[in-house]
Amino acid sequence: MARASCDKEKRSEMSRRGLLGVVAGTAVSGVALGSRRSRAAAAEMTKRKATKGRINQSIAWWCVEKHWSVEQTCRIAKELGCKSIELVAPEHWPTLKKYGLVCALHSSHGFDQGMNNPKYQEMCLAKLRTSIDTCAEHGFPNVITFTGFRDDISDEAGVVNCVNGYKRIIGYAEKKKVNLCLEMLNSRVAVEMQGHPGYHGDHTDYCMEIVKQVGSPRMKLLFDIYHVQIMDGDIISRIRQYKDYIGHYHTAGNPGRRELDDEQEINYPPIMREIVRTGYTGYVGQEFIPTGDPLASFRHAVTLCDV
Repeated sequence: MARASCDKEKRSEMSRRGLLGVVAGTAVSGVALGSRRSRAAAAEMTKRKATKGRINQSIAWWCVEKHWSVEQTCRIAKELGCKSIELVAPEHWPTLKKYGLVCALHSSHGFDQGMNNPKYQEMCLAKLRTSIDTCAEHGFPNVITFTGFRDDISDEAGVVNCVNGYKRIIGYAEKKKVNLCLEMLNSRVAVEMQGHPGYHGDHTDYCMEIVKQVGSPRMKLLFDIYHVQIMDGDIISRIRQYKDYIGHYHTAGNPGRRELDDEQEINYPPIMREIVRTGYTGYVGQEFIPTGDPLASFRHAVTLCDV
């Protein structure tokens, strides 16, 4: 009886060991399978790019210049399915053209000294004229422009000054078939290149009043989604309201002007779908400051906006 009990215990122990062996083997196989799947997912992620073609995407050069050369940025833009590198100096435009890219938005005067202040208008007009000429020569569409800082100028005077100034140059832009894109910037965030305290054109409606009064199809609004979110909100409603006046879009995650990831509050896919529904055929510039791997950040942003 004792021997039978002992044999039974041995068989039971062997069964437990066998079961543990099976479980251990399954676990190892599971880890290996999970590892292979992780590698496959990572490999698939590195292949992601814009393919649908409904949003013409652009990379803002200033956001990546400390990471990549212009040549590298061109190669990456092509790899990601982007069609433009914007705000890059004309000396680099032959490199863009070598890769079949355009400069969707060209610089002019700065955002601090702008068209709202008569003492800066001659300087602004000279720079705008030069930028218009350069874009026309290369067949590129848009030149950026700004209201400038308030400097004790009233809102009413700011509108009048801007309208009078732009009317001195808009006929030339029409002749050259180049758009002037007035950018709305936020004045709330006191962090360099995340906000611009003191900027006069810090609300969408204010900038639109200027655009409408200039009254030219070449005078456009630069709709920066990040800045609009901070100052006004209601992004999709404002896109619907002003769709006929928008000449360019910018993206960035809020807060922080960071990646378009799940750490920020703007829901980009429905915004991009609304842009498509409006019939917009211009460019959407990815203009955020990457906090991690810039290639991974821009790959994610480009595919997220590829609706």
